[in-house]
Amino acid sequence: MRAHFLAIALALLTGTHGAYGQTPQAAPATQQADKGITPNSAIGEVKAIDPASSQLVVKTDAGSVVTVTVNDKTVYMRLAPGETTLANAAKIAFADVAEGDRVWARGKVSADLKSVPAAALIVMNKADIARKQEAERSEWRRRGILGVVSAVNPETREITISGRSMAGTQSVIIPVAEKVDMRRYAPDSIKFGDAKPGTVSEVKVGDQLRALGERSPDGSRFTAEKIVTGSFRTVAGTVISVDAATGEVKINDLQTKQPLTVVIKQDAVLRKFPPAGEMMMFGRGRGAGQGGPPTGQSAAPAQGQSGGRPQPANGGAPGGGGGGTRVGGGGGGNIQEMLERLPTIALADVKVGDTIIVSSTIGADPARLTAISLVAGADTLLNMMAARQQQQPGGQSTPNPAAGLGSGVPQFGIGLP
Repeated sequence: MRAHFLAIALALLTGTHGAYGQTPQAAPATQQADKGITPNSAIGEVKAIDPASSQLVVKTDAGSVVTVTVNDKTVYMRLAPGETTLANAAKIAFADVAEGDRVWARGKVSADLKSVPAAALIVMNKADIARKQEAERSEWRRRGILGVVSAVNPETREITISGRSMAGTQSVIIPVAEKVDMRRYAPDSIKFGDAKPGTVSEVKVGDQLRALGERSPDGSRFTAEKIVTGSFRTVAGTVISVDAATGEVKINDLQTKQPLTVVIKQDAVLRKFPPAGEMMMFGRGRGAGQGGPPTGQSAAPAQGQSGGRPQPANGGAPGGGGGGTRVGGGGGGNIQEMLERLPTIALADVKVGDTIIVSSTIGADPARLTAISLVAGADTLLNMMAARQQQQPGGQSTPNPAAGLGSGVPQFGIGLP
């Protein structure tokens, strides 16, 4: 049990996405709401350091704030992300701990779960974690695939996904071998790291799927090593109010004409389309998978961008350098890739009157969405897609800001790890 708990704790210490939502079994039922706190430890990010009082303020991934007190007997160790034991931990000093680092404070937690005197402080450096996470995301961009499930065959354990590109739609068959690490997004959770072990039978037509592996030479099949699926809801609406204090955006759903509340939490990724004329320049000269705007020209980072799914510093898109998440092929680029190349913004950049598209997991309250992704300036996308469909022979009625989403708007719920 001790070895099991240690492995889970070290996974949590690396960051939320590496733990896949596991909860240390040593924690009592009353503490299950925050997997970062157990009776004898607290894990989270350092938000403040007070050397004078020998205290740190640590915030867990669930949002709890814990005051960690150290003393002359506290042992400090630095561990590299990815390590599964303390065998390679290096001794450090209190002065080596910095804001933004992740720490595992080991000591008896107070009854109110708000403080812990640390006998030991295990530290993972913020920069080291960022490098590891970016390396993982880079691999998913390079060897990953993204699409919407169009068919599921439980007997053959095969899932077919389809992806929309500017050139049309292409399908790819993904066999799910027993050894594949398969996960599924949890309801009401926007975190990649909260994905639970999943099965082929849970996957439904219309779900989104992201997989890591290798594509066949003809592009029709994909041999997966890891698969993550989820049921998502994507809506478009016009912003009627923004409350930065509560992180809530109220919109009128363009499809149903009903009000909705969009909750913006730490891990949400906010992006914005530039005006139509600038959008043409943004896409010109960039094939699918190439980087976004030049360094220094992107907007301010989204609220909570240091959370579970921070974006690549160079604005790179999934699929960069060798196919990546593209399902469609043969030119034109993948719309999901284009969305993920857009510059990130802060909640303060979302204004009343904006047209936005929001992606969320399907939760218990249909009138509230917890955003995974939010794209402002979405009237540009809706009008652009309408124009493209009208240009195609036999083009059907198309989505536009007045008519709601329709079936042509891309789904963008599943983010990178």
